[in-house]
Amino acid sequence: MKAVSKGEKVVVTLRGKPFALISPVTVDSLEKSSLRPLADAWNDIENTLEKTVPKFKGPKEAMAWTRRRQQYS
Repeated sequence: MKAVSKGEKVVVTLRGKPFALISPVTVDSLEKSSLRPLADAWNDIENTLEKTVPKFKGPKEAMAWTRRRQQYS
């Protein structure tokens, strides 16, 4: 992140192969991006969450499931 903050581009690798490119953000690139305003995106997230049924009763159950799954991967 220090390199990116200095204007450099950084290649992220996954198992030794290029996976992603992190680069500094400029005003021009933000204007050209297809990102929606945060308020619009957040409203969509909340609407989707209201329409779904949780798979787990609570965060403890979800964490227990995740930890069991990680043991076998």
